[in-house]
Amino acid sequence: MNVRKYLFILLLIVTLTAHAQQQAPLKIWMGTAERASNVTLTPYIPKGATANCPAVIVCPGGSYHWLDTRIEGEGVAKWLNSQGIAAFVLRYRVAGVWAFISHYRLFVRGRRQPDMLRDVQRSIQLVREGATTWSINPQAVGVMGFSAGGHLAVASATYASTNYLSPLGIVPKVSVRPDFVAALYPVVTLTDKRYVHRRSRKGILGEWGKCNKKLKDSLSLERHVPANCPPVFIVHCDDDPIVSPGNSRLLDSALTSRHIPHQYIRYTTGGHGFGASEVKGSAQSRRWREAFVSWLNNSALPLVRDTADRQNKKIEKL
Repeated sequence: MNVRKYLFILLLIVTLTAHAQQQAPLKIWMGTAERASNVTLTPYIPKGATANCPAVIVCPGGSYHWLDTRIEGEGVAKWLNSQGIAAFVLRYRVAGVWAFISHYRLFVRGRRQPDMLRDVQRSIQLVREGATTWSINPQAVGVMGFSAGGHLAVASATYASTNYLSPLGIVPKVSVRPDFVAALYPVVTLTDKRYVHRRSRKGILGEWGKCNKKLKDSLSLERHVPANCPPVFIVHCDDDPIVSPGNSRLLDSALTSRHIPHQYIRYTTGGHGFGASEVKGSAQSRRWREAFVSWLNNSALPLVRDTADRQNKKIEKL
């Protein structure tokens, strides 16, 4: 039985690799005033991609202190490619392991908000501007995130109206609002004591910021869902031992009250940190992949096309 299992996994890896065309990482801040040379965006373009190919910017998790780029980055990108979806893995700024150990940000700024938000906005800008180069649809660009990366993915939609690039003199000619968002076992609230993931809160806000009530509120996503929020896909497991599923319940409630199209899937088992793995999580939680593809093709993308059509008609009338 174990031999069959490993042969299946090996076959899956070969299949995913056959669909993926990984390109060299892009240093997204090169040529700008931002000093963040370690921030990269790695394109994974499916073979035979056409101009209608949707794209997903993938934000791995790691409590805003580190990044799980293997399970929640590269693995997810290759799986997306196998579904005919372009992927761009974002290695965004995080506090770092040393910040977790030493608390040095009590004395110096280090990496903290809005660095991460700036990274994801810049990534959306570059993916849209380079759509022709990568043969993708600039009107079908979404953000997918896991754990703390899920917080960043939803934040990219929640705060899209704020141009975090403007202090650098960057005025994008394209929208930095994602067309859809997928949040897997996401961190959502930074204020609700019942559910808050304290390590992620400290990672994004810093040692002093985590005590600032106004700052905590400003990045508690359930309190700031905009009326024009794009469609959202949420997955969380009831037995998640790391990030309370209460986070996703808060987000689901906020999206419902704002009448934002979304799908919230609760699995009984699966835990945390399974990404698109064939072995991590549970058989039940691994079904999120099929559910996402179905949601994307049958719900999110049709809504995106309808929105684009309405906008084009308004422009034509002008």
